Amino acid sequence: MNRGQPWKLGERSVKYPILQGGMGIGISLGGLAGAVAREGGVGIISAAQIGFREPDFDSNPLEANLRAMEKEYTKARKTAPDGIIGFNIMMAMNHCEAYVKKAVEIGADLIVSGAGLPTELPAWAKDSGNKTMLAPIVSTEKAAKVILKYWWKKHHVVPELLIIEGPQAGGHLGFSEAQLRELEQEDYRNEIRKILDVVKSYEEVSGCRIMTAVGGGIDTKEKADSVFELGTDAIQVATRFVTTEECDADQRYKEAYLKAGKEDIVIVKSPVGMPGRAILNPFMKRVIAGEKISHSCHGCLHGCQPQQIPYCITDALIHAVKGETDEGLLFCGAKAWKATRIETVKEVIESFF
Repeated sequence: MNRGQPWKLGERSVKYPILQGGMGIGISLGGLAGAVAREGGVGIISAAQIGFREPDFDSNPLEANLRAMEKEYTKARKTAPDGIIGFNIMMAMNHCEAYVKKAVEIGADLIVSGAGLPTELPAWAKDSGNKTMLAPIVSTEKAAKVILKYWWKKHHVVPELLIIEGPQAGGHLGFSEAQLRELEQEDYRNEIRKILDVVKSYEEVSGCRIMTAVGGGIDTKEKADSVFELGTDAIQVATRFVTTEECDADQRYKEAYLKAGKEDIVIVKSPVGMPGRAILNPFMKRVIAGEKISHSCHGCLHGCQPQQIPYCITDALIHAVKGETDEGLLFCGAKAWKATRIETVKEVIESFF
């Protein structure tokens, strides 16, 4: 790819081929997403429990979340009237169809979807007169084949963008704990090549261009160059944007990244059984020691059994974003420990190009 030229996503041009990864709860809201879009990237708002600050969140989380989606999108759009702004909507969330339809209704340019296979995403977004683009996240060649085959066979569409998220990403990960321990970076480069070959095959079948973005551990220009050399169209970056002035998280959350050492970044198990990456803090030490943390239930995730889980992931992530960093779950990417100062979004983006 010629990195000196704007990135073409659907019918839209983007100044820089960089997508800001969605981070929930409350880390990437309208403030961060709007700033990224204003500076020439693609800004993504996390829809995960986005209404946590709404007064009726505990009693009516669905309506609170839908209301907050519109508020945060409006905020981001005010910052970047002509930028590309979308939502990250996890398939593991209850009511994900309602969140997809809300994103389409309010005019989101893009819906990014992972944490489960978004098999019905095209059907949920089909009334998109405003041409909301779709971007499933995959981590393996197998997942790419499943999604692209299913979408083409059942919905006769392909996504505008396929995001390839590697094992060094933050938050919930599309790998088993064993794979995360064993997978070397060069092995994953080979996996990326295989996924890109799958994409090419479906471009030929459909006659449509499928853009690709690679994310996970991309924290420097050198790392970005290495994935561009593989043939991807763009990069997805999340962790670097946490320690920015514009990030929506509490300052104490950002400072936790600045204080973390390499040895503090660990693989943890989510209450719903998925592995993730986070900072080892007093809360996580209690969980690892086997303590069961008392919690409420917000009905947020498929398959969650409140009586059996060691802690509520919504409660833990809300504590974190509010700056209660000793009591919360601090998701992060593998390179979070390398952050040394608070930057601006503009500085972060330009550092890659």
